[in-house]
Amino acid sequence: QVQLVESGGGLVQAGGSLRLSCAASGRTFGRHIMGWFRRAPGKEREFVATISRSGSNTRYADSVKGRFSISRDNAKNTVYLQMNSLEPEDTATYYCAAATSPYYDTTSDDRIYNDWGQGTQVTVSS
Repeated sequence: QVQLVESGGGLVQAGGSLRLSCAASGRTFGRHIMGWFRRAPGKEREFVATISRSGSNTRYADSVKGRFSISRDNAKNTVYLQMNSLEPEDTATYYCAAATSPYYDTTSDDRIYNDWGQGTQVTVSS
């Protein structure tokens, strides 16, 4: 189990950028698949991006592909989400999550993730 703490959210104008960070506790960070999800008001939680344990593989939701980039620094126990060209539709609470399942390299399925952060709010104004 890892504890996850997100930071970096805020208010930004459309077209702007933000970088979210998620710091993990413990010494097993490198064993976890990491993911970012978001929940907009009145909507279901949705997948945003995922990264493999080594960082060599990534996957993105179609809605953010080409605009968002996920990365990780295992030495710092941190995963990042660089968000560019933000749109009002990106407004949501963003959550990072960690998965230990040995059957996946990356996954967009939130049921596979074991541990979740408390979330950080991103608001994009038009």
